[in-house]
Amino acid sequence: MALLIVDDNAMNIMVIQEMLKRAGFNEFRAASSAEEMFELLQGESNGVDGTSQPIDLILLDLMMPEMDGIEACRRLKANVFYKDIPVIMVTAIGDSRKLAEALDAGAIDFVTKPINKIEMLARIRSALKLKRELDWHKERDSRMRQELMLARQVQESVLPDSVDEPDVRINAYFQASEALAGDLYAWHRIDDKRWAIAVIDAMGHGISSSLVSMFIASILKESMRSLWSPKRVFSELNRRLMGLQWENELIHYFCTGIYVAIDLESGKLEYANAGHPSGLLYHAGESIPEKLTVSSPPLGMFDKLDIVTRTVSLLPGDHLYLFTDGILGPFEGDDEVQLEQLSAILHQVNKEETILEQLINDVPLDGRSDDRCLVKIEVNPGGAQL
Repeated sequence: MALLIVDDNAMNIMVIQEMLKRAGFNEFRAASSAEEMFELLQGESNGVDGTSQPIDLILLDLMMPEMDGIEACRRLKANVFYKDIPVIMVTAIGDSRKLAEALDAGAIDFVTKPINKIEMLARIRSALKLKRELDWHKERDSRMRQELMLARQVQESVLPDSVDEPDVRINAYFQASEALAGDLYAWHRIDDKRWAIAVIDAMGHGISSSLVSMFIASILKESMRSLWSPKRVFSELNRRLMGLQWENELIHYFCTGIYVAIDLESGKLEYANAGHPSGLLYHAGESIPEKLTVSSPPLGMFDKLDIVTRTVSLLPGDHLYLFTDGILGPFEGDDEVQLEQLSAILHQVNKEETILEQLINDVPLDGRSDDRCLVKIEVNPGGAQL
């Protein structure tokens, strides 16, 4: 533990150092003014350079020439490198207003002159205990941030790349509300003419929903390849979600989702919508989209779930949009009104592609942060270049 004593009186510094030595402290620095204190802190970079032990506590004299202890404390707390160092103010005055001002400036405690050794040591030990707890939390938070960054990289690594083929083009627009997301999109090429595409929204936010999202991603990767059809894939996903065992029975995670199976050769699209916002299919030359409405309850809520699928026709030049409810956040009204407003905007996308980026970045009206995901699919069953 390294302590910094700041006092314009050399005798006071010597007396405090002797008291601390006899109490078992052996790492000290001293400064005769606030300016010298900042020079010392800056020169040592508070131990960052590894040449000395970081300062753990500052005993700061209240009454000093040029810059007093209150202003020095205020500047310390305004500096990102020094703000977490606890400051104990040392004062010979009993002015309660000055002491209150010192505490408001960031000091955590004070001792009065002439210094009572027992009182000073008790206050120092209390401050150092708080400092150790703060350092522990900072280290834990740092590890957590590093782990979240790694988790986000892992999560992003499972998201598929854009597709640009002669008969189909797929692009995703995505923004997480937090470090980790509960939204997920996936697609898989079954063969030359068949594609499977899904957009999933795991309920909740943060780490728990992102873990559920990753669990779903692992299931989708295999089931899209082996099962392909909307009914079979969603049935498997529901079965696996229901198999999760939650320690707290009051907490139950589920997801909404829309899954489409596109057959470019036959010009057919089969889909299942499990409690998810309707997909919007714009046929070439038409301004009013065909809605891929809800056909089943959300996944992970009921053991036995009847997955209902529907089939629609595809024509050359059709555009399909699949998205999560975060996209609807910036619009007023109920779900249907929001969907109508969104559909009017999406009709203009072919004229101005930047509209999709704006939808991802728009702030929700209620101010609540939510993941935003939108997938655009352009199809041309005839096989000619789009």
